[in-house]
Amino acid sequence: MTANEHTFDEIITSREQLRAIVGEPFDVVVNKSIDHIDDICRRFIAASPFIMVATKGGNGLFDMSPKGDPAGFVEVLDDHTLAIPDRLGNKRHDTFENLLNNPEVGLFFLIPGNADTLRVSGTAKIVRDKALQARLAVNGKEPEFVLIVTVKEAMTHCPKCVKRSRLWEPDKWPDRSDVPTLAEAMVVHAKLSESVDELQELIDEDGKKRLY
Repeated sequence: MTANEHTFDEIITSREQLRAIVGEPFDVVVNKSIDHIDDICRRFIAASPFIMVATKGGNGLFDMSPKGDPAGFVEVLDDHTLAIPDRLGNKRHDTFENLLNNPEVGLFFLIPGNADTLRVSGTAKIVRDKALQARLAVNGKEPEFVLIVTVKEAMTHCPKCVKRSRLWEPDKWPDRSDVPTLAEAMVVHAKLSESVDELQELIDEDGKKRLY
């Protein structure tokens, strides 16, 4: 059965329908959005070692790419500009390919153990700059590219989703014994001739030698 074959009691197609059910947001929620990086955002970004980067490709599909480094790896250049270093990966560069077609970008900042999150929206460009690349080096390895984000909106996000998921409560984490590994997924999805164990060995080695 495809998605189009499913039937539902009701499909919401207008703002009026949506708001008739959930009501209007309180002013304090609407007004929490700002158009720049202030001291609150700077302090949050300085403590974040992990972000998600959302872009839209030329094929119309959205992409969400994770990026992680030591806390504070995203540098605030000024109140409207962020710099995100690009590290070694699999060379797909979906985010960069997408930005060449559509510069709009969304960022989602996470801090381990912290229930609040930070959302940033704006536009981005891919740059190479010797001084900036040198400043963003880790273990003596400079990034080949830096993602420069021009901030148009920033807001902190309600902690309820993190609390509901119990994301930072190890004793509440789900059983992972049946969770597929990257190696297993790649062998199946890419129809590889290598075994899962062989590919896992390559992934493990890559994780040791190609972090930076």
